[in-house]
Amino acid sequence: MRDPQDRRLFASETVMPSPMTQKFITRRSKSSKPPGALVAAPIMLAFFLTVVAPGTAFALHRVDHHHHRFLHALRLTGLRRLLWNPMFRPSHDSLIRQNEEIDRIDLPRIQDDAELEALKASGALVPIEQSESLKIEPSLDPSRRYCRPWTRDFVEDLSEVYYRQFHSQIQVNSAVRTVKGQKKLRRHNRNAAPAEGDTASSHLAGVTVDLQRRGLSKEQIRFVERYLFYLNAIGLVEPEEERHHWCFHVMVSNRYDDWRQTQTIFPHSPVEEPGTAPGNVTATATAAATSMNASN
Repeated sequence: MRDPQDRRLFASETVMPSPMTQKFITRRSKSSKPPGALVAAPIMLAFFLTVVAPGTAFALHRVDHHHHRFLHALRLTGLRRLLWNPMFRPSHDSLIRQNEEIDRIDLPRIQDDAELEALKASGALVPIEQSESLKIEPSLDPSRRYCRPWTRDFVEDLSEVYYRQFHSQIQVNSAVRTVKGQKKLRRHNRNAAPAEGDTASSHLAGVTVDLQRRGLSKEQIRFVERYLFYLNAIGLVEPEEERHHWCFHVMVSNRYDDWRQTQTIFPHSPVEEPGTAPGNVTATATAAATSMNASN
């Protein structure tokens, strides 16, 4: 057993490293110093977090903002589609039917103003006139306020019935067009029908009018829809309710005039002339009926 002094000597020998060990430790400590690249790495990381990261976060926030706007617009579009529930939705098939009817009647598609003026001069196209029950969109070119005679009869009949019901006027927004004008319209309005082909606009034949839908009450819209529904069912009109321009697009068949003559003995309710006695109204109606029967 060693004495205390020996134990102190033994401890000092084990704790104190040898000169060789000290030299090895010194070399390890020198070699453990980080190189320049390792020192620069934390600096670059700090720079990225303070400068680049905020910009990236802003970009992510901006994209997220646009994403929310897109979803909001999508939801609104879906809501509008649910609320938009017209009786006569525009369709490819409807355009086909309109052009088939024009081909059946053997009407030309009016190419330009020269052809348009020739049809006016011959009476093949007649003017649409404003009246107590009918008005025309002021911006519609007067040279375009023309249509086929049976189309004008349809517009006048509808406007009179509508006026008696609501004491308000039906408005014509568009009537005859030319192929040249339709091509120009297509450059500004992608929703416009083509100027050529099986789905060409029926305005080009002068058989179609656009009637104002915007601003009408639900009751007024339903009234016009019901009026068109029957005529459409028997093949006299081909209507569409255009959403982008909020109008009733109505193509009228030339069969309308023949049908119109068979609907009533009295083409219009008799109107008393000033000073006419009430008993003479019946005589006037009888004379109108006699004239109608004779013409048939």
